[in-house]
Amino acid sequence: MYVINLIYTASLERIDDALEAHRAFLTTHFEAGVFVAAGPKVPRDGGIILAVRIERDRLDAILATDPFAVQKLARYEVTEFKTTRLAPGLNLPMPV
Repeated sequence: MYVINLIYTASLERIDDALEAHRAFLTTHFEAGVFVAAGPKVPRDGGIILAVRIERDRLDAILATDPFAVQKLARYEVTEFKTTRLAPGLNLPMPV
């Protein structure tokens, strides 16, 4: 599992101009089962995405296609971790 920390590198005006395309990017990867949670940080200086069921090199390739990355509006910090516990009812994949 990965925690992806998206950090804005451009003004919120430029971020807002690309937001619809970024949300379409997120939808594509939610539907593919790669992203399982996403949302803006508070304060609004970026966002967080949780990703599962993917190798790191493939994840990096996907993130490079985000309109925020393509337009150089944000950068990513990716942290991988091994899930060992989940809250009851939380249905996320556990490593083998």
